[in-house]
Amino acid sequence: MSATAKVLWHIECHDDGALALADIAAAVGLSPFHLSRMFHGRTGTPLMRYLRGRRLTLAARRLAQGGDDILQLALDSGYSTHAAFTRAFCGQFGSTPAQVRDHGLASLALVDALKLDEAAAGNGIALWRATLPAFSVAGIGRRHTCFSNGEIPGQWQQLDRQWPRPAPVSYGVCMNRDDDGGFDYIAAVPLDPAQPPPRHWQRVDLPAMRYLVAWHAGHVSSIRSTWRWLREHYLPTTRIALADTPAFERYDPRFDDRSGNGGVEIWLPLAEIPQRPE
Repeated sequence: MSATAKVLWHIECHDDGALALADIAAAVGLSPFHLSRMFHGRTGTPLMRYLRGRRLTLAARRLAQGGDDILQLALDSGYSTHAAFTRAFCGQFGSTPAQVRDHGLASLALVDALKLDEAAAGNGIALWRATLPAFSVAGIGRRHTCFSNGEIPGQWQQLDRQWPRPAPVSYGVCMNRDDDGGFDYIAAVPLDPAQPPPRHWQRVDLPAMRYLVAWHAGHVSSIRSTWRWLREHYLPTTRIALADTPAFERYDPRFDDRSGNGGVEIWLPLAEIPQRPE
């Protein structure tokens, strides 16, 4: 896992409040000087410019949805005053926050989350098979392309804000893949009939299935490398067929959502193999 990928994950997982260069450097174990040079060299963008652009882009999207108090949004974005937020916003987009709230995002050059394509990695991955009964989850869903899935950590941040009761197990459900690399990702918790989730959350009903389970032991920011190894290397060589139902990441108490360490399970639904006629 690259330090740059860990930085990107850390930024997306801390999308509210002030986040200084020293905070990010401490999180990845580098000096601020080394971190700044490394990030700029790898991405071509100065780190603090990227951070500012991401924060203001998230603020712009919230404004376009309507109803946000601009002062509160300024504070959530790490600015101490309405005026400081407005100056930064105008400098980034050439429009005021009020204009974006009234007219939307059409003319804005938004800063999308960077995504680093790391090589497929299968060293030391534990694999096993397991069967689960049918169950249901609900959470924050979004359609992604192969270029936008760097914003998935932000879905987990949104889930935490809207569902502050901690769940012992949570699920990152992947479904509706297309030939261009697009897919739906739902950051979800198990559905509890006694505690209905918000109405705008997306519900997913998972059938009783047998699964191939893979253990991703590294930092969560490198989980795409394990997904890639499974789909591009392991499954084709073993000729294992997957069912046309959702796959998911399973986060249990071993995973530390503050550091991104602890490991994650990837569950791939297995297709039934037709019985050969006698």
